Amino acid sequence: MATEAKRHKVSDDSELGPLQNFLQWCDRVHLVLSSKVCVSKEGTVAEYGMLAKDDIDEGEVLFTIPRSALLHQGTTKISALLEKEGSSLESPSGWVPLLLSLLYEYTSSGSHWKPYLSLWTDFKTLDHPMFWSKEERDRLLRGTGIPEAVDKDLANIQREYKDVVLPFIAKHPDLWNPDTHTLDLYTQLVAFVMAYSFQEPQEEDDDEEDEEDEEQEAPNPPMMVPMADMLNHVSNHNANLEFTPDSLKMVCVRPIRKGEEVFNTYGQMANWQLLHMYGFVEPYQSNSNDTADIPIGNLYEIATQGIQSDLDRQLLEEQWEMACEILQEKAAFVFGKQGCLTDTELHTVLKVISMSGKEFSEFKDNEGWEEDEEDDEKISLAFSNEGLPGLKASWKGLIRETARLTVRSYRDGGEGEKMEDVDVDRALIEDEAALTALSSRQQRALQVRYGQKSILYRLMELTTS
Repeated sequence: MATEAKRHKVSDDSELGPLQNFLQWCDRVHLVLSSKVCVSKEGTVAEYGMLAKDDIDEGEVLFTIPRSALLHQGTTKISALLEKEGSSLESPSGWVPLLLSLLYEYTSSGSHWKPYLSLWTDFKTLDHPMFWSKEERDRLLRGTGIPEAVDKDLANIQREYKDVVLPFIAKHPDLWNPDTHTLDLYTQLVAFVMAYSFQEPQEEDDDEEDEEDEEQEAPNPPMMVPMADMLNHVSNHNANLEFTPDSLKMVCVRPIRKGEEVFNTYGQMANWQLLHMYGFVEPYQSNSNDTADIPIGNLYEIATQGIQSDLDRQLLEEQWEMACEILQEKAAFVFGKQGCLTDTELHTVLKVISMSGKEFSEFKDNEGWEEDEEDDEKISLAFSNEGLPGLKASWKGLIRETARLTVRSYRDGGEGEKMEDVDVDRALIEDEAALTALSSRQQRALQVRYGQKSILYRLMELTTS
């Protein structure tokens, strides 16, 4: 489906003028575009994209972007101010300096990046779930994890704008105006950064192999990368962005035939992540990275069912508390199309809560257990689609009923799950006319829901003795 394969770009009534101005700007900033590709609105999955004008071999460079053409807190006209007062711009997101740069550059008529930013005459074409009504999110995306993620995003954005951004721009009325640089514009720019920015990978330090010394470094701040953000994403991509000291290069990673679209990748992203972060999804079956989350609390709810004695309940609560300490606040078990992606965590919880009182006492006395690499491989195989049917019956029962409970969360009011729910979704997915009759939001929500439900139903089948 054309409308479901990428982020929304410019509005349908846009003219080619902005694109031509942008391409001329690319020449001025020495952005080198291969003669074998072109940016186009025709023949791409939706809106703008990049097409091959000739056959392209693996390893060929499609375009090169000098670092001076990147838009971030170090290249903006206000970079000196942002660096000088950087301590007042710290926030959990780490995005405030870039967002202040965008607030300034987007509304400045003399901005160096105006031809680039003019590709977005406004940001109303962005259709992340954060711009849907709360009622629409809760109705269409119930159970997917997106409504909760969006509620958290919006609360964080409002807090960041009120506590960090507004006081800063009030100190600099010559550069920003609260009447122009509003919370609404700030929120739109957050979505813009979510959908279009890139983050440079952390450099690996070969000299620091000791995990004790490898503190989790903060990721590099996001930056806007003109031209690279024109490419659309699929999991089975044919190009990849490479970072060098002087430039960024989009490199072909497998042969592309003349007339085919050039696709980048944003990483291994499930459909719920794509919709949440970028505003689009991949059609069902084409996203090999799709996943379904099973909240850890659902497993606890199933495990406590049927407990008769207070002694057994107390044992389970102690076991659960210890298991959660080992998990270090992970919120969900993640299942992909080939099995459990958090197999070690799931194995740990199942093993701990299945212990007898004596076994658990010994486990506590020994302060846990040590797993070697061979055990990790065995665990991975045991919780793959191939291995799940061979798990012990009690573990399969817990997994199956937890998956069943999770499926219920997609239903209004949390009613009991019924097979016809997924059958209705499947019928819509397979009926092109019925699918086309749905709104764009309904279509995208359906793809997310059905992909997740399919993984959960498959899990239930694999764990049914």
